[in-house]
Order: sequence, then C-alpha cells, then structure tokens
Amino acid sequence: MSARAKQSAKLRYLCLLGLFIAIELMMKLTGLGSVPVGPLVMSFLTVPIAVGAILLGPLAGAIMGATFGIASLIDAIQGVSLMTNAFFAVNPASTVVLCVGTRTLMGACVGWIYKALDKVDRTNVVKYFVSALSAALLNTIFFMGYIVLFFYQTDFVQNLAATKGAVNPLMFIILVVGVQGLIEAIACTIVGGGVAKGVDLALNRKKAK
Repeated sequence: MSARAKQSAKLRYLCLLGLFIAIELMMKLTGLGSVPVGPLVMSFLTVPIAVGAILLGPLAGAIMGATFGIASLIDAIQGVSLMTNAFFAVNPASTVVLCVGTRTLMGACVGWIYKALDKVDRTNVVKYFVSALSAALLNTIFFMGYIVLFFYQTDFVQNLAATKGAVNPLMFIILVVGVQGLIEAIACTIVGGGVAKGVDLALNRKKAK
C-alpha cells in the first residue's frame, strides 16, 4: 500500500470513528439511546458500538465502549442512575470499572469476534448479525456479572433482590434484566448488524471504483 493510500485509509478510519462517537453521544444526550426501566436503563447505545467495532476493529470498539462508559459514569456521579449512584457512594473506583471498564472490554470483544467470524463465515452475512448480537449480550454479561461479583452484598442490591424475590445471584440477574435484555439484544442484532453490513458493502464498492 502506498503512503497516499495509507494516509487515505487512516483519514477514513478517523472520520468514521468520529462519526460513530458523535452518533453515540447524540443518542445519549437526546435520550434516544436510553429508556429507564426500573433500577436499570434499557440501552440501545450498544448499536453504534457494534457498528464501529465491526467496521473499524477492536480498538475502535474499545474507544466507542469507553465513550458509552464515561457517559454512564457521569450518570452515576450525578445521580441520574439510582443503582450506579448507590454503587459510587460505596466504592467509586469499582464503579468506574463497572461503568467504563466493562463497556470498553465489550467494545473490544465485539471487534475480535467479528474478526474471528470474518475468517469462517462463508455466507458473508452471519458475521455482521452475530457480532452485533454479541455487543448486547456481552454488555449485559460484563455489567451484571461485575455487579454480582463486587456489589451483590450492598444494601441497594440486597433490597432489590428481596423485592424481586431473587434467592441467588443468577436469579437476580434474570429478574432484573428480564424482557429489557431481550429487547436490547433483538434491536442491536437487527439494527446494528443491518447497518454494519450496509455500510461495509457501500465502503467496499467505493474502494473498488
């Protein structure tokens, strides 16, 4: 690849990354990406993260995830999220890892999953939708898993578990996530996978001309 082609590829990478970050922030600031449901928030902010990780790779996915996480941390500090605000009062450092670390890891993992699927997916379709699905699933698994590991004994979680009738951590996760987790997964799979595939095809056609 020539120096000019490398510079052009780098510029396109940065432009797309900036665009996806802007979309992420716009969805967050306008409320389009978050719907409060009980103690949690039904989040569709994993959709642009999935698209960015699929098209640009694990590093971009991690940056996108960190953007989502920092916004969530701000919500925790300001009290917008009752759950994470309660966690922040108990252990600020662990709350930073919960909000930012888990989302950063999720974004990177989506990029790695897509790279692995890209080598074996002969349909050239499945890789987009499975990778998009992984964004929603990993976000839930990492976030709720961290809560169970580090915050399960807090008063907030124990009171919530008692209210929900959860007798163990696994039941707690299932009862708290519930239908909202399924909706998030479906939305991220369909929208994220479809957009990623469409944009990827458009970019490949442009490169081929």
